[in-house]
Amino acid sequence: MIAGPARPAIERLWRQDLPAAYWPLWAALTPASALYAGILAVRARWWQTRARDAGVTTISVGNLTVGGNGKTPFTVFLASRLAHRGYRVGIVSRGYGRLSNGPGAALVSDGARIMLSPGEAGDESVMMARSFAGPIAVARRRVDGISLLARRAAIDIVILDDGFQHLRLRRDLDLILVNAARGFGNEWVLPAGPMREPLGAIGRADAVILMASGENAAGAQAASDNAAFKGKPVMRAALRATSLVHAKNGEWRESQIAITGRRVAIVSGLGSPEGFHATVRALGAQISNTLDYPDHHHYSARDWKHIQDAAGGAQLLLTTEKDLVKLEKFCAGAVPMYALRVEAVMDESNEALLLSMVAERARRRGVVPATHQCAN
Repeated sequence: MIAGPARPAIERLWRQDLPAAYWPLWAALTPASALYAGILAVRARWWQTRARDAGVTTISVGNLTVGGNGKTPFTVFLASRLAHRGYRVGIVSRGYGRLSNGPGAALVSDGARIMLSPGEAGDESVMMARSFAGPIAVARRRVDGISLLARRAAIDIVILDDGFQHLRLRRDLDLILVNAARGFGNEWVLPAGPMREPLGAIGRADAVILMASGENAAGAQAASDNAAFKGKPVMRAALRATSLVHAKNGEWRESQIAITGRRVAIVSGLGSPEGFHATVRALGAQISNTLDYPDHHHYSARDWKHIQDAAGGAQLLLTTEKDLVKLEKFCAGAVPMYALRVEAVMDESNEALLLSMVAERARRRGVVPATHQCAN
């Protein structure tokens, strides 16, 4: 087996059950965490009265921890559901990981065409554009992205992908996603823990979305009783594998998931690849090798050669949609490459509660859906 790239060692220090041998290393990080938490608190107070209103119903989908919590699939899910109900919806992202990060806004998609590459827009923005038939913009200052969308066409609701820490912009609804299996880790702020902000920041949220996947769905119910949620409404969602996606001549084609018993090599650049691995195993695949690159990794020709060597002997190479938008540029290798499409889902009662909260916030601004389509 060919070894994949090493994962960041610091992630081992964020475990709740940290082995005693690691305690001195972890303790050395705590002063920096305390200082960082203090800076974040001052920053939050500063923007509390200075945040700008974008003039449109604004919903933020974000989290308090680093790593994959399903924000991007959930953003696409929510945007699609709202568009289906007759709202004119746009998405604005920071475009994290893009190679050019200027001060202005850029249009990723007008709903019909994708205008930017992953290097220009960021991998997650292009991934969303592959799944959502609505306008998407990227901007370091999200208000610039909203202005860009509004100049092109009337818009009712804007969803901020990964927007919880973007305090300079007021929101009508703030949603926090929490991984049902990992929770908040050791509950320490970076670098001693995985928290982007202290746990008390959850007080800014309007609701909590517990995100489960195939391997941790059973833990979502117990996690909903977490005292840290401070009495906020708690809804449940899950990530579900729905199909395989194959790139050919610039187009993505879907097919049924048929990997049971097949030898599969995995490549991904995710904040937390363990959930992706577990999903593949749960689908019955025999994993022959895994290559875990850093989050938002920009793949080179040398990386592609290494991936092809590592996939030797496998029947297919499996990746994520987020990585496929960057890997599809390379020539096809000896092992066919597919992405596992993962979508966010909610049961009827949780979805109804969420959409009613959004509708209520939109009505405060005088916004009602132009049409209301019957659910399928």
